[in-house]
Amino acid sequence: MKIFYITSPRFDYMQDLLYSGLCKVYGTSNIRVSPINKSYILPVRDYPKNLGYQKNNIFRSLIPRFSIKEADLVIVASAKPETLREYQQVIDEIPAKTKVIFIDGGDRIDIGGDFYRRGVGQLYDKLTEIRPFDFIFKREYLPEHQALTNVFPLPFCFNFDVLKGVDLEKDYKYDVSFWAVESAPIRTRALELLNDKYDCRENGTIKNQQFHKYQRKGDYYLEEIASCKIVLNFRGNGWDTMRFWETPALNTFMISQEPEINIPNSFTHGENIIYCKPDLSDLTYLIDYYLENEKERERIAKNGYEHIKKYHTDVQRAKYVINTVTKNQHVRNNKHFSLINSIT
Repeated sequence: MKIFYITSPRFDYMQDLLYSGLCKVYGTSNIRVSPINKSYILPVRDYPKNLGYQKNNIFRSLIPRFSIKEADLVIVASAKPETLREYQQVIDEIPAKTKVIFIDGGDRIDIGGDFYRRGVGQLYDKLTEIRPFDFIFKREYLPEHQALTNVFPLPFCFNFDVLKGVDLEKDYKYDVSFWAVESAPIRTRALELLNDKYDCRENGTIKNQQFHKYQRKGDYYLEEIASCKIVLNFRGNGWDTMRFWETPALNTFMISQEPEINIPNSFTHGENIIYCKPDLSDLTYLIDYYLENEKERERIAKNGYEHIKKYHTDVQRAKYVINTVTKNQHVRNNKHFSLINSIT
């Protein structure tokens, strides 16, 4: 399998996680990245901007081993403008028989919505008129998307390679944490409920947090999440958040708002995760209960860790994408705009 992988040179969670998984399944020499992404070949970025880094990858990446005409698949790997413009440069070189996949890892619920948000919607329309995508994998996949037979869910996952060298010794420093900016109303409501409760104020779980002022970054951020008895998760601009995957990967107990997106092999309430009510009316009750019941809390955390290792690694995502394409070769592509502006 030879894959021509069109990316943004900037970090992109979904793009980078899928690249890492594809490299582990097929080998880095069989994934040609265009343009070259230095964070894939050099250890120059800290977590979470290092999700695509592959050790000993520099020479394989700098020496192209096949052209786009020789690729078995072409993947447009992000919903960023520069990725779309790179695709525009090569679209005429792609053989008609080669399948083209779009990875829509953006926050918007409409297909390709981030292209419109970022000002390249007309270019997206033009390119998909020239050549509609054969398959679309969407992070924010809602029930409304089921009408499109060539669109499939693709939520975030976790790359366990980033934990190498991270101190994950379970030495609890915090009871309850939610370190996040208020990018959705539910986050503000949660922080208001937590005001002056537990150890929230002391550990920084407060309103008006600012991303650029975060002190917990890189490996230290992961170590701090692992040091919490309870980590909370609520949607931001999109339903899918990195914390939803980081927390169980760190063998840490999580109470979360239940995502409305489709997650294949999702978590199960009471078994490997705890979901609170959408109105947060039971949030403090659940926190109180699981702070008190340590064994049950640790059982659920352990089950969450085992579940994510089994179903939600970068390798599993890569296999899922390729297997889905293989099983659905007969599916006719749909016009990309059939859901644009129809979902509110």
